[in-house]
Amino acid sequence: MTGTTGNTTDLKAVIKHAEMDEKMQQDALEMAAQALSKYQTDKDTASFMKHEFDKKYKPIWNCIVGRDFGSFITHRTEHLIYFYMGDRAFLLFRSA
Repeated sequence: MTGTTGNTTDLKAVIKHAEMDEKMQQDALEMAAQALSKYQTDKDTASFMKHEFDKKYKPIWNCIVGRDFGSFITHRTEHLIYFYMGDRAFLLFRSA
């Protein structure tokens, strides 16, 4: 799924790939906006996203945040989203 949406910090979110339901996608975008306004480092932003999704959707979630990274991952079916918010890329996925 590809799409765009706004958020509370006026950063544009661009979903590059999603394999999760609409509610989870919306939660990911809202949590990303919250994390970007709260934390200064990509590591802290990723940690926030991972822990929030672990609490809300059960473990084990992984999150990678940054301006430049490559990836090759294995994830559970219907538990992945890859999007940009501002100049940051987010890869959030649930592993077995």
